[in-house]
Amino acid sequence: MKNFLSKLGTGKSGETSKQDLPTEFQEDYVELSGTQDGPKSKIVVRPFVIQDFTDIKPALDALREGYTIVLANVGPLKQKDMIEVKRAVAKLKKTCEAIDGDIAGFGEDWIVITPSFASVFRNKDIESIDGQE
Repeated sequence: MKNFLSKLGTGKSGETSKQDLPTEFQEDYVELSGTQDGPKSKIVVRPFVIQDFTDIKPALDALREGYTIVLANVGPLKQKDMIEVKRAVAKLKKTCEAIDGDIAGFGEDWIVITPSFASVFRNKDIESIDGQE
């Protein structure tokens, strides 16, 4: 390993130059930076109000990016057309399955959809607030 590293050598700035590399490494030499130019690493919880079936597209796009947990309010669409609600939920479920995520409803009008790295907590032992006095 020492011999290999000594063959590489370093330039004045501490970086390896093309001339210092053995001939087999001089072709197709690509220098990589240490910075990350990839996707965001921060997770975002983002609410969406679904008033029409077409309003689910931004939510689906955010889910496909992989770093967004979607909170969808389907209440406005539910007041208009229940068939459209079922259609929208089916589309959300399909996308959720495609990204290996998790989907659950809470309350009357809200749906939460998570990417593959998160899951929705479900506890059947908790009583509903309406049932308590």
